[in-house]
Amino acid sequence: FEMINNILDLIKQGTEKEKIGNLEEALNIYISALQKWDHICKYQNDERVKKVLLTRMEQLVSRAEQIKNLINNNGKGSKTISNPNLASTSTPGLSSSSSSENISKSSQNPSNINDPLKDAIRSCILMESPNISWDDIIGLEQAKTSLKEAVILPAKFPELFQGKLKPWKGILLYGPPGTGKTFLAKACATEMKGTFLSISSADLTSKWQGESEKLIKALFDVARERAPSIIFIDEIDSLCSSRNEQENEATRRIKTEFLVQMDGVNSNSNNNNFKPILVLGTTNIPWEIDSGIRRRFERRIYIPLPDEESRVLLIKNGLKSINHSLIDDDINYIAKMTHGYSSSDVSILIKDALFEPIRKCSESNWFKKVVIMNNNDEITNNNAENFKIYWTPCSQPSNIDHYDKELYRKTSLYDIPNNQLLPPKLTKSDLIHVLSKTKSSITNLDIDKFTEWTNKFGLSGE
Repeated sequence: FEMINNILDLIKQGTEKEKIGNLEEALNIYISALQKWDHICKYQNDERVKKVLLTRMEQLVSRAEQIKNLINNNGKGSKTISNPNLASTSTPGLSSSSSSENISKSSQNPSNINDPLKDAIRSCILMESPNISWDDIIGLEQAKTSLKEAVILPAKFPELFQGKLKPWKGILLYGPPGTGKTFLAKACATEMKGTFLSISSADLTSKWQGESEKLIKALFDVARERAPSIIFIDEIDSLCSSRNEQENEATRRIKTEFLVQMDGVNSNSNNNNFKPILVLGTTNIPWEIDSGIRRRFERRIYIPLPDEESRVLLIKNGLKSINHSLIDDDINYIAKMTHGYSSSDVSILIKDALFEPIRKCSESNWFKKVVIMNNNDEITNNNAENFKIYWTPCSQPSNIDHYDKELYRKTSLYDIPNNQLLPPKLTKSDLIHVLSKTKSSITNLDIDKFTEWTNKFGLSGE
């Protein structure tokens, strides 16, 4: 960051030289600044920051070329131009009314020195809605209620949150992997009419000394500028784990800055123009989070494994628009057999089961012709109009010496013409077969650990 500040100082010096008409000196200063800028871009690993730096570098290159043309047009060896009208010489990358002061804006205004970092943070703003509503989330009523209190009410009725009634400034969603924590965050992004900043630890860490703290400050500054807003930090334990003697000073400073910034969230709630900010974090290992950070998350909501009723709904949802023969009793049976499965585990089970009809096609050597009308009514002959022929796997004909060769075909899956394969319906036995090979990703010891932590610090989201 020291080098960036040096570059901004050089740009400011060049601007001053331009103002008095000393263009040759301004050009030399800009060239020196560009050399330093090129060095920073070369060793910058964060692609978003690098993109912002390159954009500003291109603007400065354009300005330097513009000055060079001015020098050439005003005579060889000319070092000064009296009363230069620099604003009339617009260049690509600068507005028509701008001068090099636009480039050195950050150096003239110390509060804007972090602009490249803010630009990097702004790239984390979710521009498109995930289109996930609260109704798309199965169960977790307590979690949804708490999030509505924190996200919807303060934005819609800010007048309610005056005096002692203040909106939640931090909510931590924790639980086993694959239980819907990120899904809940996406529902928040859909339902709120504001800014949603989706952040990972990689967005806030840097190898440069002191830059991570400035990124964290820039994050909260952008959230305030764009309020009402949500700062969503997935896997927050990777950023704010418990402090210990072995951690380095840089890591400690990151946590300290995060604590300071969270303390300042919604501090102006009594202001008539108040717009709320919510820090929403998720983690699979809440016991690893620093105690100070844990305290800043005023609501800590446990997102548990789905119960049997929720698993029934998950299975039914996964089978929507699928050609299957399962009845309600079959689905209830599968739901009982998936006790201890996470929502993600159930989804993976369904996904694997959907391949079973394809596997039957792959394993079969015999296929039977099926003729289907456009209205999906099956017929037994091909004399009708507006029909389509398909081939579906079948067993070998009982009389192998005398079988209808128009109706049966001995072939492989890969010899079936395109768009003529008709896989069989998904059955209960397909799901049971897949279930016999599938295991839950969560152990009873994991659940016990979450239950113990919830009893100490949390709230059930069921």
